[in-house]
Amino acid sequence: MANMSSLVREYMSTESGKVVICNYLGWSLVHSMVSYLSEPFREASKVLRKALMGSDGSEPFREASKVLRKALMGSDGSDTTWRYCVTDTNTVIGFALGAMFVREVFDGDSKPLAQNMIQEVKDAFKNNLPLLKWMDPETRELAKEKADAINNMIGFPDFITNPKKLDEKYKGLEFVENEYFENNIRVSQFLLRKNMLRLYRPTNKTEWEMTPTTVNAYYTPTKNQIVFPAGILQAPFYDPNYPKSLNFGAMGVVMGHELTHAFDDQGREYDKTGNLHQWWKNSTIQSFQSRAKCFVDQYSNYSINNENLNGKQTLGENIADNGGLKAAFHAFEDWLTTHPDELPLPGVNLTHKQLFYVGFAQVWCSTETPEAIHLQILSDPHSPAKYRVVGTVSNSEEFAREFKCRKSSSMNPKKKCEVW
Repeated sequence: MANMSSLVREYMSTESGKVVICNYLGWSLVHSMVSYLSEPFREASKVLRKALMGSDGSEPFREASKVLRKALMGSDGSDTTWRYCVTDTNTVIGFALGAMFVREVFDGDSKPLAQNMIQEVKDAFKNNLPLLKWMDPETRELAKEKADAINNMIGFPDFITNPKKLDEKYKGLEFVENEYFENNIRVSQFLLRKNMLRLYRPTNKTEWEMTPTTVNAYYTPTKNQIVFPAGILQAPFYDPNYPKSLNFGAMGVVMGHELTHAFDDQGREYDKTGNLHQWWKNSTIQSFQSRAKCFVDQYSNYSINNENLNGKQTLGENIADNGGLKAAFHAFEDWLTTHPDELPLPGVNLTHKQLFYVGFAQVWCSTETPEAIHLQILSDPHSPAKYRVVGTVSNSEEFAREFKCRKSSSMNPKKKCEVW
């Protein structure tokens, strides 16, 4: 923010600079509303996106999807109006749409099973704390208390199953038929009024920000809260009928990842109630920073298309990836001790523990254009998908043991990075 302030002052000191600022503000307003306009405007936005990222967001998987859709349904789904409308509706009244999703699609067993899994991952994380010799006893105990205090929010908020409470959520929001652009302006005004009212109310630490259909998860340090919407509690991340190895490897690691964010380079600065202050002893902070530097160096040495990753920029996410994998694997090991009769997965010659790592890696299978990779390296706090897998498992003693990786090989290096 300090850099932003100085930059604005610099531009505002000259007439030409003022013009640039005004043009930027005008452009930002127009660009934020392009999606509310007709197709020519939306196509122009795609052209800009393609110039920046090398893709307009539609290739190559959409073309493959068209072929499959045509084979199954006789139509390639070229008219994507329905997709646009569903996406926009979810953005505006996502909890109402989420109520339909939960009622019609979401597996009723997923929520309680996921609640059990997050507790198992959390227990594994806490059980590992006494083994961390770099932490002083007082900080270790406070870390345990913070982990215990994390509020787990799974699937969806209960109010969406109550029509009266759901109506109350959107009280004051009105739509007029055939006034699409104006309706979006009304939505912006409605949200602004609600946000202004929040200024006069105590912080609600159980409020959901993401809608139930969202395929994502997050940790909020100021609320000490982790959220896993119903949208991510589906294949390939999670399915009640999957082998536990795959569920722990995919969804369990996501849970461990978000949990570890509470103790990464930024999350560690907030205490168990979400207040920002130093609760770690200086000696423990120094030990943490020394171990964190190992991750910075490791990931900075990875490259894609002859461009090195930025280990500092991705530090928090890399710590969360590594800590999440470790916590989830230990949770799965604990689960196996109480379920020794778990049947193997037919058709593959892999152990349960090996399948755990397959489940973890599988969710990161992806392809990107060189332009998209370049933009990600420049601005994304996450490492590219390939190194979210390779970087993490190469730090895992358990991975090397289960797959019998040769010592000092790339997947079992002598020097491994570890914080949690």
